[in-house]
Amino acid sequence: MLDNKNVVLYVSGGIAAYKAADLVRQLIKQGANVKVAMTASAQEFVTPLTFQILSKHHVYTDTFDERQEDKVSHIHLADWTDIAVIAPATANIIAKLANGIADDFATTTLLATTAPVFVVPAMNSHMLENPATARNLTTLRADNRFVMEPETGFLAEGYEGKGRLPEPVTIVESIKQFLVSQQLDLPLKNKHVIITAGGTKERIDPVRYITNDSSGKMGYSLASVARDLGAHVTLISATKQLSNPFGIDVVHISSASEMLETVMKTYNSADIVVMAAAVSDYRPKKQAAKKIKKNEESLIIEFEKTRDILYQLGQEKQKQFLIGFAAETNDLESYAQEKLKRKKANMIVANDVSKPNVGFNKNTNEVTIFMPNSEPIEISLRSKEEVAAEIFKIAIKQMIK
Repeated sequence: MLDNKNVVLYVSGGIAAYKAADLVRQLIKQGANVKVAMTASAQEFVTPLTFQILSKHHVYTDTFDERQEDKVSHIHLADWTDIAVIAPATANIIAKLANGIADDFATTTLLATTAPVFVVPAMNSHMLENPATARNLTTLRADNRFVMEPETGFLAEGYEGKGRLPEPVTIVESIKQFLVSQQLDLPLKNKHVIITAGGTKERIDPVRYITNDSSGKMGYSLASVARDLGAHVTLISATKQLSNPFGIDVVHISSASEMLETVMKTYNSADIVVMAAAVSDYRPKKQAAKKIKKNEESLIIEFEKTRDILYQLGQEKQKQFLIGFAAETNDLESYAQEKLKRKKANMIVANDVSKPNVGFNKNTNEVTIFMPNSEPIEISLRSKEEVAAEIFKIAIKQMIK
């Protein structure tokens, strides 16, 4: 999303300026070309040399420091910009931007910038809540500037309040989602995608349960890819061990019955449903109300089948494109083909979890995709994010046939 984008980072004079150095690194990691402009106050907190070393570019600080005879620096930089980011954005620079004041290099260049401007406020909570600041932020939003909400937490002044600069990774994710929202030609724009992830848990007693080895990584990768393709994503997760992906509605559940209930609540509005979760096939027939004590030499627990979520979705399918997963250890093709037909899925993504570096708790995967009346498509070993991208690429192609 940020690959080869020209990003200008404007650093203004707040204590959070030190975080801007890491923000430069995070933007570069995403493939962006980054240049930095600093206000005079920002230079009291971090030196221009820091940003010059990190960005590998000259840092702009002086309106009259014209280094190229045939170019006016602030106009040239404004024209070069694909996206402008002000972080931290102090009350001072917010006021100037809202009122068209251009009295230094940063504000002069911003006034000439026609690319999207992304504002990340960071200041004391009282300054943030001041009517003048609130009024200026309202003006910026009305001017189609994207204003990110600051975080609440421990402030430099020594007390809790709203006004903290979000972490650089969060800012980058927010910028990426802003760019997604601006694109009209994304293949999943205005589509609702439901994705399930993780291994469900079936209670034996209040302190014990049965589950499986699924980490949820494949489902979370699918959710992030669908989001970046423009979809509104609902992620129904049986794990809390992974961080919630930015810009995605995450619903945490535990058991197979809870997952079924949650999926069915939004199934009618879904365009694509991806059942990537490892759902328990069986559950204890009775759940003990109290912890089972270690009294006997052996313990017999009677199990019953859980309801087959993918099967039920297949029976009630109308417009939905339904994708199921099959984690197998043998006879992968025969099991996957049988599952595809019996559960009325549009696609089954099968993997042999007995192989090294494949499936549960791994960062990589290798899958074979099965579809009705089509030859299987093999996706070789690669990161789960790359596998997810290939799955959606094939699914989108099938949907537009």
